[in-house]
Amino acid sequence: MNYETILTDCGVGVLTPQEAIKKLANLEEFYNSTELANIYNYCLLNIENPEILTQIIKFSDSYRSKSTLTILLDILKQDINSNDENSVNLRVTCIKAIANYKDYSTVTAILDCMNNKNEHYKVRLTCADALGRIGDKYAVRPLIDVIEDENEKSVYLKESATFALGLLGDASAIEPLVSILESKQGFLGKFTFLKEKIVEALGKLNINNKNIMKALKNSLMDSSPMVRINAIEAIMNSDDDNSYELIKPSLHDDDDEVKKNALIALYNLAGRDILDEVIDLPIYSEFVKNEAQNIIDEYEVDNE
Repeated sequence: MNYETILTDCGVGVLTPQEAIKKLANLEEFYNSTELANIYNYCLLNIENPEILTQIIKFSDSYRSKSTLTILLDILKQDINSNDENSVNLRVTCIKAIANYKDYSTVTAILDCMNNKNEHYKVRLTCADALGRIGDKYAVRPLIDVIEDENEKSVYLKESATFALGLLGDASAIEPLVSILESKQGFLGKFTFLKEKIVEALGKLNINNKNIMKALKNSLMDSSPMVRINAIEAIMNSDDDNSYELIKPSLHDDDDEVKKNALIALYNLAGRDILDEVIDLPIYSEFVKNEAQNIIDEYEVDNE
């Protein structure tokens, strides 16, 4: 098979990148999976246009040849500290494709990329996400280091690292995450999304841990409604005997969405009784009463 001829026939280097990509996509009609994997590998090694390379990586992801993974790692290791949109997209796509292999041997290369502060922030946060999806617990400590690093300017990277820790589900992340949440550091007050991610991650970890429950309980009083909602969901999904009583005061929250989520959580925990209580007692707002009636109309009628 003459790979150079195939690239020439597809107009690589002659046609616009978009036109060449269309022709490359049509190769699936003429070659089997093994042949296509080899063609894509040749393309990855011999094409320089980042826009075309990005599409080739997406094409090759359907086959996930081990030989392709080696090439993808070589691309990732290239020192391309460019903010050019096509170059950034290339590296982001490369990292996502590497993560899809779920190969623990790739973790070191991804960590090196994530920790390179000269990399574009989109590249670095994609690395953090990839570490969570690969699932190697070796990445836990480096991800914690990112979140704890007060000199790290990218809050988006911290959010991705937190989400990744939730996916990894390692108990060693509990104490650092709780500590960060309770430290009231300046960046947490400014970026509530990070608090939301920490609460969400804690909910995915060892929920029976008393420190997690304490942090979640405190988060029910947070100034951010979304943090409070995430705390309600995490507590609902726990096995804690006090979950119902912890969530119930949120029926009187100042934010309607928080009240709504609290009611749904209590209904999931205890069933119809809480709906009847809310409707019958005058201590609850009209909003909560209406939401309770909506749940009855939608979910309870068929059971009566």
